[in-house]
Amino acid sequence: MAFYSDELIEEVRSRNDIVDVVGGYVRLQKKGNTYFGLCPFHNEKTGSFSVSPHKQMYYCFGCGAGGNVFTFLMQYENFTFGEAMQTLADKVGVELPKQEMSAAQKKEADKRALLLEINKEAAKYFYSLLRHPRGEKAYSYFRNRELSDETMQKFGLGYSDQYSDDLYRYLKSKGYQDEVLKESGLITYDEVRGGHDKFWNRAMFPIMDVHNHVIGFGGRVMGDGEPKYLNSPETKVFDKSRNLYGLNIARSTRKDQLLLCEGYMDVIALHQAGFDNAVASLGTALTSGHANLLKRYTKEVYLTYDSDGAGVKAALRAIPILKEVGIVTKIINMQPYKDPDEFIKAMGAEEYQRRIDNAENSFMFEIRIMQKDYDMKDPESKTAFYNEIAKKLLGFSEKLERNNYIEAVAQKYNISFDDLRKLVNNLAMKGGAVSKPTQLKSGIHENKKKEDGMKQSQKLLLTWLIEDTRIFSKISNLISPDDFTEELYHKVATTLFEQFKVEGAVNPAKIISMFEDEEEQKEVAGLFNARIQEVENQNEMEKALKETIIRVKQNSINYREAHANPADINAMMQFIKERKGLQELEKLHISIN
Repeated sequence: MAFYSDELIEEVRSRNDIVDVVGGYVRLQKKGNTYFGLCPFHNEKTGSFSVSPHKQMYYCFGCGAGGNVFTFLMQYENFTFGEAMQTLADKVGVELPKQEMSAAQKKEADKRALLLEINKEAAKYFYSLLRHPRGEKAYSYFRNRELSDETMQKFGLGYSDQYSDDLYRYLKSKGYQDEVLKESGLITYDEVRGGHDKFWNRAMFPIMDVHNHVIGFGGRVMGDGEPKYLNSPETKVFDKSRNLYGLNIARSTRKDQLLLCEGYMDVIALHQAGFDNAVASLGTALTSGHANLLKRYTKEVYLTYDSDGAGVKAALRAIPILKEVGIVTKIINMQPYKDPDEFIKAMGAEEYQRRIDNAENSFMFEIRIMQKDYDMKDPESKTAFYNEIAKKLLGFSEKLERNNYIEAVAQKYNISFDDLRKLVNNLAMKGGAVSKPTQLKSGIHENKKKEDGMKQSQKLLLTWLIEDTRIFSKISNLISPDDFTEELYHKVATTLFEQFKVEGAVNPAKIISMFEDEEEQKEVAGLFNARIQEVENQNEMEKALKETIIRVKQNSINYREAHANPADINAMMQFIKERKGLQELEKLHISIN
């Protein structure tokens, strides 16, 4: 954000109408002065996602996602601010100046470029060793896994030598310094041995981002050493939670879904068998970052995890994460084989495709796995099982969808549709529905805790000021930005009051652009979208406004008094004066016309 002037940022923002930008991704329907649709940042059946032409903002009342056109592209496309700026500038024909980086920014960019260069050099070296007599055992390992030379080349497979300083000496010969080699994650140091390799005597799997840059490595030990698989540590260019193995190839697939595996060899075996839509998480459990990355390329994910207990647990953890971002999930049954690699070798690609075609609905999979904990021959245990099913069915807010699942479960588990529906309805009436935390595209959970009443009042007042600028002139002598005691609220209020003073109007979308952090942008958007209860007439509106002003003012006095020096006589006298003014405010009628 520091690359561009405030004026240029505002020009690009103001020339991109928020309705047009968001409407390119979300189907919107106009209701009054606002547009509504299904939120693209969490899974919902009823549209709580609003887009305001007046505010030039979007806001979801379900998950709290919100911001301006820049924020939307950053959240939806996982863009940096610079990428969002460039995209929107191109859209409206604004030519951006050539970026002039600060010394610190240039240093950081150069460091990233150097790390990518080192990774690429290491990948080329590992690749060459695989075809050298020194790499014979790794080459034999891959051949025994039935990989062709073409496949090895496609994935850049290689070998790290048995000597623990082999790569270190090679990279040093290329002129790379110890400091940057350490940052690459490829080299470690200790007082005894000095520099030595992170990977040695391992079959090597280069990890690439979607732009085909080598960002890290996975290595499988040759022999009985531990750990069996070793991955690069996280670096400035490698974030395990935001990258997927094989996605650089799978992103170009013509298939409608992506296959999500557990390991490198599963991905490679599937690609070799013709399934170019296979990817895997990188030695870690699926994260919301992975889910949001997947959503950029597909609406459907088929889990093809190992069929053992650990694989089932991993699938059960992955399903809600994928569901939260709106991805339809199905489960591929690979029994009696452990993983896709074994399955393909034993049964072939054609049978694997049949398993894909017959993949199990994720909800029905969860129910089937849950059923194993109950004795269906015992009436009490059977009843408990049905009650647990009913609890899960409450998770479907849409009546039609819920009834469809009730019907499917009833048929599969020999219970009448009407009985199961009654069980679900009775549970709902007893308050059995449990709202779960919502997970956004950025990866952060928004727990729907009851907000602090005072924070809510301050938010409400800020929203009122945005909705009706006439209020400024009515309250300017009653409320100031200093009365907003939350740090962020105070910053926003200060800018808002200054905007109105100078321009006679407010620009909430411009205020959002002041904040670089995505979560702060979301929070600011929330300040301008507090739920204002509908009132019957102007008198009710004026009464509600006055009550809110009194609460905010009362809190402001209490807050400043609590943080003041008791020995400061002038401050104490000021608080007495303000409390007297507050009493007068309670008698005052605030009119809005």
